[in-house]
Amino acid sequence: MAKTILIVDDDPAQLRLITAVVERDGHRILTASGGNEAIATLEGNRGGEVDLVVLDLVMPETDGWAVLERVHSGRPDLPFIVLTGHGGIDTVVKAMQAGARDFVVKPASPERLQVSIANALKLEALGKEITRLKKHSTGQLTFDDLIAASPAMRKVGKIAERAAQSNIPILIEGESGVGKEMIARAIQGSSDRAGRPFVTVNCGAIPENLVESILFGHEKGAFTGATEKHAGKFQEAHGGTLFLDEIGELPLEMQVKLLRALQEGEVDPVGAKKPVKVDIRLISATNRDLIQAVQDGTFREDLYYRLNVFPVAVPPLRERREDIAPLTDHFIARFSTEEGKPISGVDADARALLEGFTWPGNVRQLENAVFRAVVLCDSGVLSFEDFPQIASLAGAQARPKPRLPDIQPAVLGADMPAPAGHAVASHGAAYAAAPQGSPFADAAALGAVHSDDAPYASLPGDISALDESGNLKKLEDIEADMIRLAIEKYEGHMSEVARRLGIGRSTLYRKVRDLGIQVRD
Repeated sequence: MAKTILIVDDDPAQLRLITAVVERDGHRILTASGGNEAIATLEGNRGGEVDLVVLDLVMPETDGWAVLERVHSGRPDLPFIVLTGHGGIDTVVKAMQAGARDFVVKPASPERLQVSIANALKLEALGKEITRLKKHSTGQLTFDDLIAASPAMRKVGKIAERAAQSNIPILIEGESGVGKEMIARAIQGSSDRAGRPFVTVNCGAIPENLVESILFGHEKGAFTGATEKHAGKFQEAHGGTLFLDEIGELPLEMQVKLLRALQEGEVDPVGAKKPVKVDIRLISATNRDLIQAVQDGTFREDLYYRLNVFPVAVPPLRERREDIAPLTDHFIARFSTEEGKPISGVDADARALLEGFTWPGNVRQLENAVFRAVVLCDSGVLSFEDFPQIASLAGAQARPKPRLPDIQPAVLGADMPAPAGHAVASHGAAYAAAPQGSPFADAAALGAVHSDDAPYASLPGDISALDESGNLKKLEDIEADMIRLAIEKYEGHMSEVARRLGIGRSTLYRKVRDLGIQVRD
């Protein structure tokens, strides 16, 4: 993804040269002609935007050494690449000790500078990923580490952060893949139990005959195969947080024992002579409707109210589209670092595809799609072609070969004769109101406008401007018919359909989705 790079040099010619080199890679540029201006930028409102500094060491008044010393002390993670015409070994060592990531001797070739910048940004991304993994593994992940650009997710974060300050039981509800476990880890990391054990149990993945042993533990010899004592997940989470994922899948007989463990604050290991006290913070999660499960008799009502003291509903990704772009950029940075590929972001068509898709698998599906795209990508930017599965699903969202409406000849010209029994509409009624850029703007390209010499001959089906009652159809219904006709005529080749309709491919996919149009696989 594109980064913001601050270039600091008192030589205008060098400043222009370096700017041209950096812009070639698609990065955003900030410039400063001296040390004082650089410090003002980095400590000002835009300082937080800067991802990398290319810094000349020799400048009048405030030189690069002073800038490096002052800024690096406050932002030790900000990478610096220093430039100088004096490349002695002592200078290099001093610069590295001061915090510089690389040292480039003037005059620097464009290739040398590009490699230096790419390596510095790669190291920065790798460092961020290592920090994230450390926080994840040590239970110190906080809400500041979550990507929440949408108002819906910011609201979720505020609600969950309030709950983190107490020991109240929390039930996180949401579709599969929305990030329920990440919310749970952020609650743990924002509470007084941060850094303590965070134990996850997927209740739907435990064999039914082992649920009690896995949750509560067992003594040696308690049953056949119990060759050693096992503490159980409750005891593992002592002092920390127990996260019960997919709680709705827990068998009924175990729900009774779970309820007692929560009420009494103690567990009964299989084969033990006395219960064991445990101190845990309980967070549970489900993608099921537990109220319905209670009504169906598959989930205990008393346990439901014990768990659902503080509900947190996480919206699906399709309801928080503002998060798609930053999540995509985050995954690109992560996977491009892991795969060793210098990928800077996505192009406009690919971003429109991702932002227009409904993501039934939510964040997990987006993560996997970006991972696959990074592996497929042969350039520095992910393109539409790197997401073939998503493009296919977006064009299909899921429909068989389109079936055109019952054949009704539409009059697209005022003087066209109408066969008996068919409603007739004027060109103005059907198309005059079509906005510029709609499918009707290029209707003639489809052969939709008939000639008196060969009426209806070029169409596999006809479009009616009137409904069965003889009333004028809604514009969106006519638009949908036109798109279906185009898809049929050009055999599902969406690029050609978009070209013929005079709209962009991403716009076509969005209209297909919004209008509920189905396309062939």
